[in-house]
Amino acid sequence: MSSADKNLSDYRPEEIPSAENFSFGIVTAAWNQDITGALYEGCKNTLLEHGCSAEQIHSVWVPGTFELPTAARLLAQAKKVDAVICLGCVIKGETSHNEYINQSVAMALQQLSIASAKPFIFGVLTPNSMQQALDRAGGQHGNKGVEAAVTAIQMAALRKNLSSTEKKIGFSFGL
Repeated sequence: MSSADKNLSDYRPEEIPSAENFSFGIVTAAWNQDITGALYEGCKNTLLEHGCSAEQIHSVWVPGTFELPTAARLLAQAKKVDAVICLGCVIKGETSHNEYINQSVAMALQQLSIASAKPFIFGVLTPNSMQQALDRAGGQHGNKGVEAAVTAIQMAALRKNLSSTEKKIGFSFGL
């Protein structure tokens, strides 16, 4: 279902695990800061509402969306986090730059998630216009930052529930 048909902030809070024992990283792009700032606030407030303490939220800002994966990896290496949420906004505009940036960032975050077995959440808006971005950053379609936080909580809980204390064969990326 597209966000035009659904509010991104619409979920059932009672179905979300507690975030009390989890630590999260939030990496936010400064480009389109009016939008990304609203995403950040929605994300942070949702983590807090679900029991995460402010001390367990580690935030950094980067120049643009393209820098999200590198900063996410650096943050995951520097802090003991259960998930890293990446927030950005690339508006299509008159060129196809958005396709290159959005696809690169999505693929890099997916690779980080798979390689590290740690959730790296894609909370990047990919709208065609500023109005669509505003609608998804606290406007009529909710806030993608809220959705990203809920996803991070769910994935951190899943990772914890499926983790095993058995010795594993292989190697670790140290994330």
